[in-house]
Amino acid sequence: MDSLCVRCKGKGLCGKHCHILDSFRDNAPRPVTHFSGPSPPEVFVGRIGYPHINSGILAPTTFDTRLDLNNAEDWSKANLNVANVLRLRARLIYGRAKTHIKKQTEVGKVTKELAMTHKPTATEFFLKKLPTVSMSSSSVFRPMTNPAPIRKVLLEENTKIHKKVDYIVDDSHCLATEGLKELYKSRLGVDHLQKLLSVGLLGKKLNRRMVPTRWSITAVDDTLSKQMLKRIRTYEEVDSVMLFSGSFVGNYIEILILPGRFGFEAIEAWDSGIYNQEHHTVFSSDWEGFNGRKTYASNVIGGYYAMRLPVCEVLDKMKKQGTVLVFRRIKEEYYAPLGVGIVREATRRAVNNGFTEFESKESALEMIKEHVGIDPKELKERSWILREYGKQKSLKSWF
Repeated sequence: MDSLCVRCKGKGLCGKHCHILDSFRDNAPRPVTHFSGPSPPEVFVGRIGYPHINSGILAPTTFDTRLDLNNAEDWSKANLNVANVLRLRARLIYGRAKTHIKKQTEVGKVTKELAMTHKPTATEFFLKKLPTVSMSSSSVFRPMTNPAPIRKVLLEENTKIHKKVDYIVDDSHCLATEGLKELYKSRLGVDHLQKLLSVGLLGKKLNRRMVPTRWSITAVDDTLSKQMLKRIRTYEEVDSVMLFSGSFVGNYIEILILPGRFGFEAIEAWDSGIYNQEHHTVFSSDWEGFNGRKTYASNVIGGYYAMRLPVCEVLDKMKKQGTVLVFRRIKEEYYAPLGVGIVREATRRAVNNGFTEFESKESALEMIKEHVGIDPKELKERSWILREYGKQKSLKSWF
């Protein structure tokens, strides 16, 4: 992948056929209005026109077990690269229909049942017209491909639903936050929880409604983290400087944990050419103190909550608290956005790699420089936590 491709991402800067988009079209399914395929891969709820939104189901036109890899958790386990993921997404058709967030439709009923299942289910699709061969992408949700208005959808086999999912969905008095906690304790994947919330299957019966996928992703990451933080804030502090490192498809993660009360900061560095037309690296950051945030992390946005969740998971597992800085460097190999789940899984990879202990934060910062090329002096200038840490007026007085 050359640097022009990184800057262009399909805008035609090279003045010839784009081999990225040509590859996408080569892998796109033959346009049809009637087909059968396994779903999930995915259900999706849009946000444009809210509360009157598009929602529907993504599925391939063939039965291929490779297409079961439908979210960032699966992609990480299979060690896929960006091109692999784009090829998989290119083969999906998004059958969608306009609906109100609280209205129940026949397509909506099937969408909800598919959101509950943990196994791909044979599904028959009847579209109103041929799909538009196209792909739209976002830093929050996964690439959406080949949309078409849907007329009817039928299940061709029984869905396989986890007992805990069936129980929580059937509980008309369970709050959405409590339902998420119980399902997470049952080891359901974060992606599955996000789908259940998005299609309106969680919460008290009278309050249930569809939630745009973009919002449900961040809501689940945020809710699960906050539930763990109630415990984390009561734990003993870590007694050494710890550094976790890992990467996934061009997202390089460094997690620095310092002795002290809980605090969290996320800093992103976007290399030139990646969603960034400047000739220098662009930084963004958000942070919170011991008592948490009062407002949305508007600079790092969904990535902030996606990075915080794995950090909370490891602190809760260690039964420790600490002052945490997560640095994410996005390099040229991440040339197409694949959704915020990529950030979560890159951070989880770092956590799963284990940590290295250091005698001082300075030596840990030197190791971060060795890993991702950020000078300790610049990182200190960018980081609120590093600027304040160790001053006579301790972080505790700020938190």
